[in-house]
Amino acid sequence: MGELRTLYPEISENFSKMLKVDDVHTIYYEESGNPNGIPVVFLHGGPGGGTSPAGRRYFDPEAYRIILLDQRGSGQSTPRACLKDNDTWHIIEDIEKIRKELNIDKWLVFGGSWGTTLSLCYAIKHPERVLGLVLRGIFLGRREDIEWLYEKGGVSEFFPEAFARYTSIIPEEEQHDIIGAYYKRLTSENKEVREEAAREWSIWEGSVVTLHPNPDVEESAGEINFAISIATIECHFWMNEMFWGGEDNWLLNNVDVIKDIPTYIVHGRYDVDCRPIGAYELSKKLNNCELDFVIAGHSSAEPAIVDALVRATDRFKEKLK
Repeated sequence: MGELRTLYPEISENFSKMLKVDDVHTIYYEESGNPNGIPVVFLHGGPGGGTSPAGRRYFDPEAYRIILLDQRGSGQSTPRACLKDNDTWHIIEDIEKIRKELNIDKWLVFGGSWGTTLSLCYAIKHPERVLGLVLRGIFLGRREDIEWLYEKGGVSEFFPEAFARYTSIIPEEEQHDIIGAYYKRLTSENKEVREEAAREWSIWEGSVVTLHPNPDVEESAGEINFAISIATIECHFWMNEMFWGGEDNWLLNNVDVIKDIPTYIVHGRYDVDCRPIGAYELSKKLNNCELDFVIAGHSSAEPAIVDALVRATDRFKEKLK
């Protein structure tokens, strides 16, 4: 196969902006790369994860006009971890507002983890705006996908010691519904209760996303501002079943409208956060899709995933220029 590709060199943004989208939320977005290049929008994971400058580096900056945004309540968007009107469809409206403000007709949509869920939702709602999809770590958002990670009987069996820590703050009588128990704490009026729950939720996730153990997981995933936004917003979405109106398999049930959009899926063969079966099931519903299982876990920083994503954006670059 040859040497693994790595991220493109660091670049600065051309500009950034805070866009007031309604009475509550203001969305951070930025542009980097070539202002006349192929437009691409980067949709981060979580929900609640936010972007970082590393998100610019999956794309050739001479070829791409790179748009990063922090979703509602995430990253530099304000107010942080706000749950009011924070749902899938409002986020898609925000993406459309940014596209229109930037006078972009169509763009490549690039998403990871929850960002794949959002990318697929966006494409289903606005297929005429999508040049193609680059998706990493497919999350279909079904109840089985959520319970696999956050309840007993799934990832808990691979990481029992980390799961024991995650559940240690929940009394035994509440452990039949761990997600609900966490939601009660994450929305508590007690700041210490909220922060403890956010930190433990985030550290649990951070403990399972890499192929090799991350020795810095407590420092990175446990950073309180990050932990509060990702834990609170994720739990909010899981409790509300992605705001799909009770249709558990909404994505696969509606994916037919995008079956011919060029799609490239990268998924870690040993991803226990988002199971490989979801990527496989999705790929079988698409006519113009390439699925690449790589030797990796879930994290976008895994070398094999970086390699596959950079190769994917380079292939789209040649296809779209």
